[in-house]
Amino acid sequence: MMFYKKNQQKINGLWYPKSITWGKAITTDQVADQLAYFSTTTRGDAYAIVKNLGKVLSLYMAQGRTVKIDGVGTFYYTAAANKKGVQTAKEVSASQIVGVRVRFIPEVERDVNSKVVTRSMVDNNICWEEWGKTATSGGNTDSGNTGGDGGIEGDPLG
Repeated sequence: MMFYKKNQQKINGLWYPKSITWGKAITTDQVADQLAYFSTTTRGDAYAIVKNLGKVLSLYMAQGRTVKIDGVGTFYYTAAANKKGVQTAKEVSASQIVGVRVRFIPEVERDVNSKVVTRSMVDNNICWEEWGKTATSGGNTDSGNTGGDGGIEGDPLG
């Protein structure tokens, strides 16, 4: 079950549902337990793999490569510029890059008309409930982390 709050946009005054998360974040141990349950690996092996996944992804992405993980999606780096544009292409340099961002595109399957039919990390049977209207285990109506895109679909790169 997923939860939403009623959220009024400051720019136009209109109200929209905004997805929220609640409780503590799921831990690496919990992810390893589920991976072991759904596969033939032991909990310890699954834990070791998950712990090293970030290192492996960064190794490849630092080489300018994208990393596609079947059933999950594609990860890649983008450069964060200093917002100080220059007049000509000849003036562009690495000194304008002030950081690196990790981007992620969830895996999708498309039909013959290129319409998205499934997203690997999105359950097709999500039940949405307004936060505070139903009893939740371990939560209360005054907490909850806002997150997600408020149910807005579209280009994951903005």
